[in-house]
Amino acid sequence: MAEQAQYEELVRQFSAFGAVKREMGRTLPSDCPAGSAAVLTLLSRHGHMRMSKLAELLAVDMSVTSRHVTHVVERGWIERSPDPADKRSRILRLTPAGEAQVDRLSRCTTEMLARRLSDWTDDEVAQLTRLMARLRSCFDEQSPRTPATPAITQ
Repeated sequence: MAEQAQYEELVRQFSAFGAVKREMGRTLPSDCPAGSAAVLTLLSRHGHMRMSKLAELLAVDMSVTSRHVTHVVERGWIERSPDPADKRSRILRLTPAGEAQVDRLSRCTTEMLARRLSDWTDDEVAQLTRLMARLRSCFDEQSPRTPATPAITQ
């Protein structure tokens, strides 16, 4: 098991990783802010779904989800249709234009990462990918969720 100092450094690195996410956000097309990109990405990855499921996956409340959905609907990237199981609910689906936008977003972020990591070896990129996936799975597997501990600020 790692020592306390290693975990403290890891917390500092997580905080600093916000700069990486912001840089990735700046590469997005101006008509597709990060929230809209997240909606499109989740629909691409998980398929059609209700707004409540999307809000759960985004980890935001329904009002925030609704604003993001309205933005992408106005651009023709997704459509809302009645849920056959519950006519009060809507099912969200990517449109062909939405699928094209997901491809565009993927190209933008992939190209930015390729530029930023151009001096990394293929093995280093693969190792980072493996470790990030492993870290994410550690958090995905936590059930039930343990009570939150206070954040350590450095």
